Amino acid sequence: MIKNKTIEICCGSIEDCAVAQMFPVDRIELNSAIELGGLTPSLGTLIESKKVTKLPICCMVRPRTAGFVYTEKQFQSMLFDAELLLKHGADGIVFGFLNEDGTIDINRTKQMSALIKSYGKEVIFHKAFDQTPDLIKACETLIECQVDRILTSGGENYPDIHKGFPILKQLVDRYNDQITILVGGGVRAHNIHTILEETNCTQIHMTAKEMKKNVGEYAAVSEYNLKNILSNI
Repeated sequence: MIKNKTIEICCGSIEDCAVAQMFPVDRIELNSAIELGGLTPSLGTLIESKKVTKLPICCMVRPRTAGFVYTEKQFQSMLFDAELLLKHGADGIVFGFLNEDGTIDINRTKQMSALIKSYGKEVIFHKAFDQTPDLIKACETLIECQVDRILTSGGENYPDIHKGFPILKQLVDRYNDQITILVGGGVRAHNIHTILEETNCTQIHMTAKEMKKNVGEYAAVSEYNLKNILSNI
């Protein structure tokens, strides 16, 4: 924690978790394929990551890159993935279900929330939230579904997170005593201080990523970028 702000780092590998452990951060969101927006990590990655960090690890459950309207078979596989991750030490599950019209899929969200809470862990709705047509209504729906935290950039994407400041502040001021508003999506060294000041948020999410090359490119947490961003809080 820095200046009473909870810091969450989005990690895509065991190595990323080891880098996060070096800094005064509070929590990890574990994914695979950060460069694709983040997908479900393997059990092996979770198990081995827990050996290199004492930080709480919340796991993404997202089976494909595009969209948040899933078939029944995909939904059932997501429930199964979530339960396996919870059984192997995940401290929370990050997910998102939408209807065809972009509204929150209440039934599926409640089912996933109930599963996670049966393990006594945290329920987190990811940036699918930003695709909903009415963020205020969506927030109230997620409170009804017993979601603990929402990851959001106020409906905007990098580099335009500043356009989401008014709605983010409204969400924090109105609902942060009922559900945590976790601000993320385009957090950089040059804007993190402004984001914190303009939104009143108490929790912030970042990747601090750099692109690395092998045969192709992949995203990884950068020690340099993370140090630079955190120094600007």
